[in-house]
Amino acid sequence: MSDTKKAVIKNADMSEDMQQDAIDVASTALDQFSIEKDIAAYIKKEFDRKYRPTWHCVVGRNFGSYVTHETKNFIYFYLGQIAVLLFKSG
Repeated sequence: MSDTKKAVIKNADMSEDMQQDAIDVASTALDQFSIEKDIAAYIKKEFDRKYRPTWHCVVGRNFGSYVTHETKNFIYFYLGQIAVLLFKSG
C-alpha cells in the first residue's frame, strides 16, 4: 500500500483478516483506477470472487448511507480522502 494512503477504519463488522484484505484490495483498486465507479466495481468483484456473492461497494468523497448487511460482512473505512463502504447482502 502506498505511504500516502493511510487506512482509517470508521466502522467494521468483519474479521481482522477480512478487514486487512478489504484495505489491500481497495488500495490496489485506487492504484489501478481513477474513476470512483471503477474502483467500487473492482472491490465488489474481488470480494464476490473471494468471499462468495453478493457484495456491494460504494466509493467516494461525500455520501450518506444506511444499509442492512449480513453479520460479519461490513466495513466502512477511508484510504486518504476516499471513503469505502463494503458490505454483503442478498
